[in-house]
Amino acid sequence: MEDDELVSWVRVASAAADEKLGRRTDAFYVGEILGITDWFVVTSGRNSRQVRAIVDAIEEALTRTAGPKPVRIEGRDTFSWVLMDYGFFVVHVFTEEAREHYDLERLWRDVPRLDLIA
Repeated sequence: MEDDELVSWVRVASAAADEKLGRRTDAFYVGEILGITDWFVVTSGRNSRQVRAIVDAIEEALTRTAGPKPVRIEGRDTFSWVLMDYGFFVVHVFTEEAREHYDLERLWRDVPRLDLIA
């Protein structure tokens, strides 16, 4: 997968989260350090219902734009933290409480971020 194409899928996932009022959506490059994926997208919803809506919107947006299918999705039992693994990128959709608890941004604070406004 080309870097530009990969970044475009990260942008599609991020925009879909934002359309469903995902909070503080962030994308950062972990490929140099992690080795099993290149990008993390992190967003959150106010409650488990909103997390579910965000997850569904991301899947729908990537399908609609001929994007990749998820390799696996974990966390649909509680919708507190849903991990959507697309291989080259992983989307984490948290409730606000779970996001504060796991604080992935702090763990990955030194890695490059993607400007999602562009």
